[in-house]
Amino acid sequence: MRLPCLSLLLACLALVSPWAVAAPPSAPPLPQDSVYRIPPLQLRDQQGAAFAFASLRGAPRLVGMFYGSCRMVCPLEIESLKRIEQALRRQGGAPVAVVLVSFDPAHDDVAMLRKVAAEHHVQAPLFRLARPEQGDEGMLAGVLGIAYRPLPGGGYSHNVVVALLDAEGRIRATTDASGVPDPAFVQAILAVQASR
Repeated sequence: MRLPCLSLLLACLALVSPWAVAAPPSAPPLPQDSVYRIPPLQLRDQQGAAFAFASLRGAPRLVGMFYGSCRMVCPLEIESLKRIEQALRRQGGAPVAVVLVSFDPAHDDVAMLRKVAAEHHVQAPLFRLARPEQGDEGMLAGVLGIAYRPLPGGGYSHNVVVALLDAEGRIRATTDASGVPDPAFVQAILAVQASR
């Protein structure tokens, strides 16, 4: 099971990393298994707004990764996330914010993020497509269980994992976002929403 391994990885990072995220003095410390404990990652979304990954603390959300020029898996991921939102509404749940972080920041500038968002008819603040401005997106990929590598002719070979984070950044469930929403994943979102 990945969650105990994640807890161990994040605990080790907190001990050895000079970049470990410290909570503001007024906020309680982050749990040991919070993904927000990874070294600081500064992002910029499709509207050009800059934000820190750790600033997402405080509300449940779905987090995954993608790259803008992908023509197969990533478009399916975005459309699958839209279907998850529809399934939530049908079951009386509230929309849950989505953040997809690019693992191709060299090519995914704000204009590319805006183009992808327009193609899929998604808008911030519910759907934020973001590029890393500073920090190690590979660390985020590792924590989420996403593997990617560049292909010789361009593009990437990669898997898809979308994680449901609770308000403190703990992974509560994951899905491969491969088309039809996984009912267990939708129920996990509803449970996290109900526990707030």
